[in-house]
Amino acid sequence: MKKITVIGAGNVGASAAQRIAEKELAENVVLLDVVEGIPQGKALDILQSRPVENFDSKITGTNNYSDTKNSDLIVITAGLARKPGMSRDDLLHANAEIVKTVTEKSVEQSPQALLIVVSNPLDVMTYVAFKTSGFERHRVIGMAGILDTARFRTFIAEELDISVHDIQAMVLGGHGDSMVPLIRYTTVSGIPLSELMSKDKINMLVNRTKNGGIEIVNYLKTGSAYYAPSSAAVEMVEAIVKNKKRILPCSVYLNGEYGLENVFCGVPVRLGREGVLNILELKLLPEELSALKKSSDDVKQNIAKLKI
Repeated sequence: MKKITVIGAGNVGASAAQRIAEKELAENVVLLDVVEGIPQGKALDILQSRPVENFDSKITGTNNYSDTKNSDLIVITAGLARKPGMSRDDLLHANAEIVKTVTEKSVEQSPQALLIVVSNPLDVMTYVAFKTSGFERHRVIGMAGILDTARFRTFIAEELDISVHDIQAMVLGGHGDSMVPLIRYTTVSGIPLSELMSKDKINMLVNRTKNGGIEIVNYLKTGSAYYAPSSAAVEMVEAIVKNKKRILPCSVYLNGEYGLENVFCGVPVRLGREGVLNILELKLLPEELSALKKSSDDVKQNIAKLKI
């Protein structure tokens, strides 16, 4: 792609912009933030790493949406970060206003772009971007399932002392306490996880995955995770830019799939150049489907609070 814009020059946005540039996923990367000097300084710093890291993508920092004009892909990371004792839902109203404004200004400059939303609470903010943009549903995608799955795979690898490369997993549902790790679909080189680990140990790792974000927040005290979230977002960017047609868990607008309607929720999708190429409907067990519905209901309750 010729141009990718990352909105929000905080830790997640700056890390995402750096990874996009280093992987040469766009000729031009634009890093935008409302705070003067921050995107310009970070972009210049990344730019000066080009001779060492051997990439030629150009990166520009700006406070002006006009510089994002004709972007092919826009990654929205803008919003307030969580602090200790703060749930994702506490961020709801403040970040909804930020995401609404960002989306309006972005799509005005780039009406043909695809949107990837990383702002929290993730599923609700993706819904806000979807409604604000007026885009078709395949063009607005939330990053959540990839991050949650990465955390789950990390914990499994640590517990079994094996390579993360050999672990396949899938975490569905909303990005929060009600996320749904599918244990049946979790394997290590094709071996079901249940054959390698006790049920109690699996449940412990599931709970750690559900609390993966707040565990980091509690360590950092004044910030939240950004290395893994930016990696997860860029995995989506790469799948789209290179038309890889990867099957990845993403938050997408559901209109009857899995019996869910008018909600953004994490499900497996096929990602390519046009965005979401299709949604895969797995044959879930009754208890898995019930957990997915509960997770989507949590998202719906928060959407309702915004009165969109």
